[in-house]
Amino acid sequence: MKILLIAATKAELAIVFEHFELPQQDFVQHAKFDILITGVGLTATAFALGKTLNSSYNLALNVGIAGSFNSQIALGSLVNIETDRLADFGAEDHDNFLTIDDLGLGNSSYQATYKPTEPNILQLPKVSGITVNTAHGNAQSIAKTIAKYNPATESMEGAAVFYACLSLQVPCLQIRSISNYVTPRNKLAWQIELALKNLNLWLIDYLENLETN
Repeated sequence: MKILLIAATKAELAIVFEHFELPQQDFVQHAKFDILITGVGLTATAFALGKTLNSSYNLALNVGIAGSFNSQIALGSLVNIETDRLADFGAEDHDNFLTIDDLGLGNSSYQATYKPTEPNILQLPKVSGITVNTAHGNAQSIAKTIAKYNPATESMEGAAVFYACLSLQVPCLQIRSISNYVTPRNKLAWQIELALKNLNLWLIDYLENLETN
């Protein structure tokens, strides 16, 4: 199976790069998987995928860290984001926010389409996420977002990956490691190092088992 592994930054895959002795490049080819480093955010992700993603891949696997709105999800744990949504793409209508669905201009919600059989994927909890241009750090906007979408996680790339994969009919999956809770911004409470370590160790195990299939 040929996988395209997609991450926003090399830092999110630093241990994977070291383990497989990969060159520090934004696009790396390996016998069983390729890695694409897109840059942060929807625009950079869409541009990078437009140059690289194609139907030769059996799976586009988006990985990285994420914030969580759910304090019951432990920091450093991994989740399978089954549904992702463009949460801040739309229009303001006085005090209300209208999604592109509300405006009749398209869809804002996308699904993971890969049907896993691998135990190390099946064991991960399935959650819903949102993709944003501005990470939440204000109590009022957080409350509004929870009331509107009730998401478990937020990232700045996930929905763009799902959209691109849907357009090209490439099976897609998004695995994120929780680095922080979505609260008024408090970097002292973040656990980025733990989240990155756990994500990379999971990926190494997954990719090594994939090579022996």
